[in-house]
Amino acid sequence: MTAPATVLRPHAEQDYAAELAALAAADDRAKPPNWLLSPWAVVEYLLGGTLPDGTVLTPKYVGPRRLVEVAVATLATDRALLLLGVPGTAKTWVSEHLSAAISGDSTLLVQGTAGTSEESIRYGWNYARLIAEGPSTAALVESPLLHAMRDGKLARLEELTRIPADVQDSLITILSEKTLPIPELGTEVQARPGFNLIATANNRDKGVNELSSALRRRFNTVVLPLPDSADAEVEIVSRRVAELGKSLQLPTEAAELAEIRRVVTVFRELRSGRTEDGRTAVKSPSGTLSTAEAISVLTGGLALAAHFGDGVLRPHDVAAGIHGAVVKDPVADRAIWIEYLETVVRERDGWADFYRAGQEIS
Repeated sequence: MTAPATVLRPHAEQDYAAELAALAAADDRAKPPNWLLSPWAVVEYLLGGTLPDGTVLTPKYVGPRRLVEVAVATLATDRALLLLGVPGTAKTWVSEHLSAAISGDSTLLVQGTAGTSEESIRYGWNYARLIAEGPSTAALVESPLLHAMRDGKLARLEELTRIPADVQDSLITILSEKTLPIPELGTEVQARPGFNLIATANNRDKGVNELSSALRRRFNTVVLPLPDSADAEVEIVSRRVAELGKSLQLPTEAAELAEIRRVVTVFRELRSGRTEDGRTAVKSPSGTLSTAEAISVLTGGLALAAHFGDGVLRPHDVAAGIHGAVVKDPVADRAIWIEYLETVVRERDGWADFYRAGQEIS
């Protein structure tokens, strides 16, 4: 399945259709029932590589191989997968690509919020038809999970811990019995082989709606970490900024590696509370300063450079974005940002332009 040219953001199975087809052709390993690829091929798709026919697989996730192997192996068992981590650690991204590689369909998605109802997880009704005809299969509105159960595919559930606890528990029967009763019709839907669930949750939501112990043990939890090294984070940011710049058709030069490294350095230092050389302690702001936010800062900077500059990304193009990412609290975070500018940025060789740009917007 390929994406129409007018689509702003293709699904993963559309965007990487050529890679998935090449992998399927080269994949001669055993596949779990209803999987399009073997677990080995799914890991190769996520982490990237080169196939025997020369096809280059773009890395979709940069991180420990063993962690990805555990996530893929979990989906081949009867336990669901919970991807846990701080905001911006690619949980949604990994979930989408796992669904695309395994089921060829990443669209069976439920977005968890405080207002998510049990109907969103189980099923609902076309009430006009229900009133006119009474309960019937035609009046039933299937949820993405019910659809995935019928077709033996992966379903996705975002922000599981944002969902009220009593609604979360409607997953227990689905995950333990692989069955969804529909008492109004006197029937049930039994999941076909290949069905499973990938849920995501943020560490920062801990305590908002904790999972019950009964539900928690239906999941195998994989914690996605922040990138280990600055080089790994620069690589992730560079690739995604290039992809986003292309999809948004920004008329600009590719982001300079030096500017990307500067943004990543600022984020890592403020996140960790210490400069990269370990000599100076700095205060951390209230925001997460994730890799995803660094990507947004640079993409915004590219748009500024393209539409209001000469097309070349410069320090003053990223300074406003960094300020916006750091200063979530206008009093406490602003004081932290100014202190960082004066004690770290001002003294750093080659950062004078960035220091002046930071001062202007502070």
